[in-house]
Amino acid sequence: MRERRWRTFSASCETGLTLRAGTIGSKPSGCQSGCTDRVLVDPAFDGDYSFLTLTVCMATMPLRIGLIGAGRHGSRYIHHLLHDLPGMSLAALCRKRIGEGLPFLSTTEIPVYGDYRALIADPTVEAVVVVTPPSLFADICLEAVKSRKPILIEKPLAPTGREARTMVNAAEEAGVLLMTAQTMRFDSTILLLKDHLPEIGRLRYATFTSRIETKASAQVRSPIPGQRGALLEFGVHLLDLVFFLTGEEVITVRCEMDQLPTVAPDTMAIVQAQTVSGMRCVLDIARVVAGRVARTEWVGTQGQIAADWCHQRVSGVIGDTAPLEWVVQPQQTIPATLRAFVRAIETNTTPPITGRDGCRAVEVADACYRSAELGGATVSVSSLR
Repeated sequence: MRERRWRTFSASCETGLTLRAGTIGSKPSGCQSGCTDRVLVDPAFDGDYSFLTLTVCMATMPLRIGLIGAGRHGSRYIHHLLHDLPGMSLAALCRKRIGEGLPFLSTTEIPVYGDYRALIADPTVEAVVVVTPPSLFADICLEAVKSRKPILIEKPLAPTGREARTMVNAAEEAGVLLMTAQTMRFDSTILLLKDHLPEIGRLRYATFTSRIETKASAQVRSPIPGQRGALLEFGVHLLDLVFFLTGEEVITVRCEMDQLPTVAPDTMAIVQAQTVSGMRCVLDIARVVAGRVARTEWVGTQGQIAADWCHQRVSGVIGDTAPLEWVVQPQQTIPATLRAFVRAIETNTTPPITGRDGCRAVEVADACYRSAELGGATVSVSSLR
């Protein structure tokens, strides 16, 4: 848990005192400040509590986040940290192009670093959030672990299962919290789907479709040999959702791609996956010119359910009843992810999406790429560990 500290403020000074583990209690009667907050009381202290009129427990202050990465997706994190999340604050930022202006920070005094090591070493940063290209994740993660700072890393956790395992093992051995930002787990359509899946009986098979348009403003870059594409960039969401929605690991895959990373990043992948119980899933993943499609269909022994997280719809046919449609209550996934991260830190509990969860999805992706290299042959996920 975060160390509880008293911070004393006055007109002329600011000092800090670390207390021993105490008890949470009501405001002492000696405090005349009129405050209503609960306060931390050191049971070994028998003196005058009137100093509480000038103190505040840091455990109730916003968690100070250091954000690494300020690109298109990182900017979303910045916006939410500045405007939507009172339980946390943006304490520092690291970006590659440090000289460029950041309009959303024009009125905010936040240090901006050009080196992630400097941000992690900043004593005001209590936890680290990483939204950079995946090729940088491993080095950043290991640096945060060395500094014993909790870290949240955007999906995919790493470019390869080998790197992901190194990161997870380092964090677990050091006892440092590592969470993967598989944000689709917080999508309200997906959560509603999960709630209703038991109603269709034993699951027989499922299909997923995720086709995302190429942004017109996206810069055209020369392909980097070996760089993975659509399957790892956003298809990894689907690989994670199979486990999230069923509780079963994928054990084998077959995969075909339009091109292998040795030539250029893949822009299309068709995956056939099988879970521990034998349930089969078909995943259709692609970059397209226009028109986003994001849906999944599930068939069980007693009915069927379809979910479209792009248009926020969940419908189903169960038994002999008329078709059903459930109301989706939208929620933003990034704030929900950040709240879960902070809650795990504050309560010293396991985050809802662990580093091992992120590693599992990347290992399935590894098997998919290997299958594509073999012309679509069946590959066991465990064989590549």
